[in-house]
Amino acid sequence: MSQHDSVISTDQAPAAIGPYSQARRAGQTVYLSGQIPLDPVTGELTGRDFSSATRRVFENLKAVAEAAGGGLNDIVKLNIYVTDLGHFQTLNAIMVEYFSEPYPARAAIEVAALPKGAEVEMDAVMVLP
Repeated sequence: MSQHDSVISTDQAPAAIGPYSQARRAGQTVYLSGQIPLDPVTGELTGRDFSSATRRVFENLKAVAEAAGGGLNDIVKLNIYVTDLGHFQTLNAIMVEYFSEPYPARAAIEVAALPKGAEVEMDAVMVLP
């Protein structure tokens, strides 16, 4: 691995719960692994409702992005997985709390299930300035 290809790790986001890295940097591009609403300290699901769970996921992504030397506004592609697309409007309202224009390209996909019974998971691609 060269100095511009590295594993990103921070204790400000949950540790990986499988054989993967929180993020990998390849040149100026950083690939952020999926985050679910896990508390970084306890490793347990947080969020009593979809809104608080979604905010926890954004906070986890933010921590990994910052550990890589960037921030949420450096994300160019965001993939969102939810177990109920009925939360779409709530998701959009919360997203604008964390991102400003130009917004990243995005996919929002309903799935049957997510790890640990989470309702929401997100992964991203970030390009460092």
